[in-house]
Amino acid sequence: MDTYSPDRERILQGMDYPTYYAFLESLAVSENPPDIPEGYTPERLGNCKLNFQRSSRIKRTHTPSEEMQQLIRRIDQPQLWMVITEGWCGDSAQSLPFIAMLADLNPNITLRILLRDRNADIMAHYQTNGTMSIPILAVFDAQNREVFRWGPRPAEGVELFTTLKAEGLEKEAILEKLHLWYGRNRGKAVEGELAAKMKAALPNG
Repeated sequence: MDTYSPDRERILQGMDYPTYYAFLESLAVSENPPDIPEGYTPERLGNCKLNFQRSSRIKRTHTPSEEMQQLIRRIDQPQLWMVITEGWCGDSAQSLPFIAMLADLNPNITLRILLRDRNADIMAHYQTNGTMSIPILAVFDAQNREVFRWGPRPAEGVELFTTLKAEGLEKEAILEKLHLWYGRNRGKAVEGELAAKMKAALPNG
């Protein structure tokens, strides 16, 4: 694993989740969104609309499991959770809302969100198989040491994508099936993988 530690103050200048959610909403509902980030093509703005709907549904309907809530509350030292993403990223819309809910459960956790293309130098240290796939969650302790990282999608989702691609499906069809899986899974894979990483990092597991 890359032992790189980004500038903590720079991460803290990133968006909290309510600010990011409002940013996504502005891209989704406005005919002429203000301050459109570079690279947000009409197609990507269309994705933002879908992603705002996905994020809103999760926000409205999901509650973390009691087991997950208890695990999160065991974190008794300050942690900084950095998420690298973009509003057009479909995987992010299916995982970031869960991450935000977990962070809200413990005042020791500070969540900050960075846009990938505005922070390419940081993203360069969090590539997946040589690609800038997002979202990426990196967790740091008070000494800015990395506790764990996660992303860009749950292992089951990676396997599904790989299988469908090997079957020769077009990307649009693959993504449709992937998001159907996300909807049926209801965050269990995301929470399960995060729980495993948290348990491994906590004293006594």
